[in-house]
Amino acid sequence: MDDFHWGRLDHIQIAISPGSEEACRSFYCGLLGWNEVSKPASLAGRGGLWLRTATFEVHLGVEQDFRPARKAHPAITLKKLDELATKLLENGHSVVWDDVLPGKRRFFSYDNEGNRLEFIESPDENN
Repeated sequence: MDDFHWGRLDHIQIAISPGSEEACRSFYCGLLGWNEVSKPASLAGRGGLWLRTATFEVHLGVEQDFRPARKAHPAITLKKLDELATKLLENGHSVVWDDVLPGKRRFFSYDNEGNRLEFIESPDENN
């Protein structure tokens, strides 16, 4: 039932620790290849990063009493799942494959802050 006529997801926010922007930039922009976009001037003083791909946006927000999200996580689809897994492993990040969902190839990893990320293979053209 779609009584509200939902649109697409605009963005998700992931918490990061104060002062971790450069390390996060290295992980998300350098390793994953996402693009950093400028935050509005009214929000720039809060720290953090805004990141964008062709299909979604992720906002990394500074949280003073930061604790990594070990259970809650974004699930991101992509076509080159094995290539990403290899790249993460080559750069010292864990890759934990999971076959609990029938018909879904996926793994979990963690960003430099310890936040859980799920990556799911998407063979279709639209991801």
